[in-house]
Amino acid sequence: MKFVHIADMHFDSPFVTLAQNEKFAQERRLEQRKVMKNIVEYIKKENIPYFFIAGDLYEQEYIRKSTIEYINNLFKEIENTKIFIVPGNHDPYIKNSFYQQYKWNSNVHVFTEKLEKIEDNNVNIYGYGFNDFYMKNEYENISISNKNKVNILITHGSLDSGKEENKEYNPLSSKKLTSLGFDYVALGHIHKTTYNDYENQRMVYPGSPVSLGFDELGKRGFVAGEIDEVTKEISLKFIETTAKTFEEKNMDISEINSEEELIEKINSEHFDTDKYYKIILVGKRRFDIDKDKILRLIDIENVIRIRNHTEIKYDIEEIAVQNSLKGLFAKQILDKLHNSKNTNETEQLLEAFEIGMEVLNK
Repeated sequence: MKFVHIADMHFDSPFVTLAQNEKFAQERRLEQRKVMKNIVEYIKKENIPYFFIAGDLYEQEYIRKSTIEYINNLFKEIENTKIFIVPGNHDPYIKNSFYQQYKWNSNVHVFTEKLEKIEDNNVNIYGYGFNDFYMKNEYENISISNKNKVNILITHGSLDSGKEENKEYNPLSSKKLTSLGFDYVALGHIHKTTYNDYENQRMVYPGSPVSLGFDELGKRGFVAGEIDEVTKEISLKFIETTAKTFEEKNMDISEINSEEELIEKINSEHFDTDKYYKIILVGKRRFDIDKDKILRLIDIENVIRIRNHTEIKYDIEEIAVQNSLKGLFAKQILDKLHNSKNTNETEQLLEAFEIGMEVLNK
């Protein structure tokens, strides 16, 4: 049996990373449509009988009916492909969801929170999804009824995650899933692909087909697989999508003496047009850096974020032990840095320290 497995498309996402440029955000939503169309074209070309969508197909808060109609019209183009969808934590099976309120094409089956088994020829497909934005799991109650068939599980959740917050997102254990004996487990929720982590892999996250931001760097795509119905041997491949990717680019400014020189340096660098970039400034800085101002003044449209990770002019720990006003100020900033919760807060504290030191040095 052949199948295509996708997850985490997040149709109609607001694309917070691109929100400052509505043109880019709109382009991204158009790319989502193009990618889904390309996936359907692949299914048609390769005669794929099964299409697994493992959650977060769309964003419940933002999804428009016109987008659902676009998706469903694509599904109509592959009438001979059976489509199985499990709702995720961003598109749960709730009362006002399109999973309940919209009439999907006849080849589409949407699972609910209740574990369900669909029998089809030599394949049994099990699935369950979210009925709210948070959910525990029921997979431990699964018992495969016929191990002579190919048995598939589709769900959306956190596999082997020790993080406390993931316990509310259908926590899963690879050890337990292995013991259940599924020939393939189609997962969603983690946006990084895991299709080739180990030989003969059968529990797979395909990753997001279209990345949502800088926490999803590099290539995006979907998984195409085939399972021999007799031997149960499995073959998987990753098919890249063509949407723009998010990339980071480090730039050492240790030898740069001014803001103007930095802007010229950025403008002279090569940036691929099919990527969105975040520039990370590193090294020892010799001048004050206004990230927003630099971003406004550079000529590279697809550089959409600048981060300042350069070293400050002063040794804060050395100054903090001094018995002086500067030492007291440095100690207070240092204490706050130790309790800093994120990169933005750290950057702001270091900038405040530098400004304070400039004032105290006058």
